[in-house]
Formats: sequence, structure tokens, C-alpha cells
Amino acid sequence: MTFTRRRLPHLSVIGRPIFITFRLKDSLPRSRPFPNENLSSGLAFVTMDRLLDHARVGPLHLRQREIAQVVVDSLEKGVELGHYELHAWVILPNHVHLLLTPLVPVSSLMGSLKRASAVRANEILHRTGLAFWQDESFDRLVRDEAEFRKILRYIESNPVAAGLVTTAEEYQWSSVGRPRRPRQAPSLPYLATDAASRS
Repeated sequence: MTFTRRRLPHLSVIGRPIFITFRLKDSLPRSRPFPNENLSSGLAFVTMDRLLDHARVGPLHLRQREIAQVVVDSLEKGVELGHYELHAWVILPNHVHLLLTPLVPVSSLMGSLKRASAVRANEILHRTGLAFWQDESFDRLVRDEAEFRKILRYIESNPVAAGLVTTAEEYQWSSVGRPRRPRQAPSLPYLATDAASRS
């Protein structure tokens, strides 16, 4: 188990599913107050995600087909390299949600994913010397199979919640309808143990 802290705490375990959200640099407006510190991390995340979903200003580079495809290619490369097992994903105009099981440290796989996609995206945008992604990501360890299914549904229905499409199947930049994606939670002993301990 790895625990790190920058502005946000990060807890990860190789082989245990994790929900990760990362966003474009400066995608949350500086003038808008961020959620109150007294909010739980879950409520703070939902508030942040709603702000991102309905953003009409700030960078929206991921709605460009060529850049969204760069992120898809980078995600697939991470699977090929054996960095993670990818369960669900969605690329929205200014942020990305992932549900994956890391096979290497999360900091390494996220560094690799962000670095590769940022270099190519900045080439497409004809930019040099500018950060593409926000430094930190939001992440949450998945506690059990019920939470795994809930997160998977959240990710895949996010384009509908954001008002981008009327059905998840209409949205091109997600794992919905993609071949070869493992939709089941890994059968690991902790899933049953964690669920039993809360009964």
C-alpha cells in the first residue's frame, strides 16, 4: 500500500481497483470558490465534477477529436505495457474518469499516461512550454464489488449527466460499447472481506 500527500492525499494498492479523475490545467475557474473544507471528500468530488461537467469557459481541448483520440491511444498503450487493467473510462471536454486496477504504482502509471498524452496534445495545439494536465488527480480506492459497479455506472453515464448526449451509447469517447474491456471487479479476497466487515 502506498500513501502520498501533495495538496490531496493519495492511497493506492497494486492489484486493487481505483477510481481516478484528472483534468486539464486551469479547467476550474480561479474566481469560483472551491467547495468548503468541511465537505466530505465524496461531496467535494461531486461538486468539482459538476463544475467541470458544466464548464463553458477554460480549456476544453478534449472535445477536439484528434486530442481525444490521443488520450484513447495513451490509455490503450498503458494496457499494452501492463500498467493496469482498464475497466471503464470516459473522456469529457476538460477531464477524464478512469476505473482501473493498477499493476504498477499509480504515480508511475499516471505520470506515464499524462506525459505521453500531453506531449502529443501540445504538438496538435502548436503549444510549447505549457502544462496540459493539472498536476494532481483525484483518486479513490474501490471498497467492494457494489462500489465497483456504482463507479462503473457513474463513469459511463457521465456524458448523459453532463448534457452531452441523451444515451451513454451515443458518446464516442468512453468505454461503453468498446470491445475487450473487463467489466467485472477483480475477484480479490479483500472485496468479500471488506463487505463482510461492514455488515
